[in-house]
Amino acid sequence: MSAPAATTERNAGGARTFLRALARQPIWAVLIVELLFFGLMPQTREVFLSTGNLLNILLQSTFIGIVALGMTYVMINGEIDLSIGPIMALAASLSVGLQMDLGLIPAALVGLLAGIGLGFFNGLVTFKTGVDSFIVTLGAMLGIRGLVFVYTQQDSFFSMNFAYSDFGLSSVGGVPTLAVIFLALAVILHLVLTQTRHGRDTYAVGGNRDAALNAGVRIGRHVLINFSMLGGLAALSGILLSTQMGASTPNMGTVYELWVITAVVLGGTKLTGGHGSIVGTVGGVLAIQMLRNGMNLLQVQAYWVQVIIGVMLIAVLFVDKRTSVSGQGRVRT
Repeated sequence: MSAPAATTERNAGGARTFLRALARQPIWAVLIVELLFFGLMPQTREVFLSTGNLLNILLQSTFIGIVALGMTYVMINGEIDLSIGPIMALAASLSVGLQMDLGLIPAALVGLLAGIGLGFFNGLVTFKTGVDSFIVTLGAMLGIRGLVFVYTQQDSFFSMNFAYSDFGLSSVGGVPTLAVIFLALAVILHLVLTQTRHGRDTYAVGGNRDAALNAGVRIGRHVLINFSMLGGLAALSGILLSTQMGASTPNMGTVYELWVITAVVLGGTKLTGGHGSIVGTVGGVLAIQMLRNGMNLLQVQAYWVQVIIGVMLIAVLFVDKRTSVSGQGRVRT
């Protein structure tokens, strides 16, 4: 084979590989469309593709993104958690409110442990009682938010230690430190999900719980680990958000559960469990934040962004449902 022909074959092979990757994670195709659309629009092209704006999109993706990583595991398990917003608020309030008594790091650890403990509680009640996790965590959402109001007396807490807010505004090699943490966690949790027994068992539990049980998988252990991890990541997200703000508010994390679940579903995770990926979830988070950023540059009202994302979510669920039904039909025949 001549050199030009070999080069052409390699390029064609690379294109096929790229297209197969997009087919597995279609949300990244949406992300590319958004980049092209806002990058070529006369009103936005000068600002949208600037390094500063792209880093801002990444930073704003961090807080929803960190929680979405944990939600991916829980939803692959076939469960859901609606209490992440209040957990964020409680962890942030503890982290800021206890600084004067305990110091920065111990106070942050208390907030983090509170999130892990609440996540463990959600998983324990869900597994032991058999009550749907939607109902369990809906009750937890209301109860934990009430605890936040009791603890804060409905007041915001402000950090008196400038090192706390300095961390939230710091950067590593020009990239915001908070965004670096998000990306590092995404890589780690992707490897855990794809390369470890816990990851394989997480898929097994969500795909067919009876079959997983018969195969010797300890279902309760995986459910508890994943709920605890989600609680810890929600707490971490709230603490990191409070470092950027230099304060915590009792209403922090309001409706975050909706944004997080939307991002995870857009990323390809099925509500019925057994299917999903960290790569898809990161794409879903970035797609949402990129759309919000671009529409803001176009000076479009924020509620139109919600309309568009709502339509996207319904379309994804419709296609997923049709695909699932089609697949079941083929299996039956």
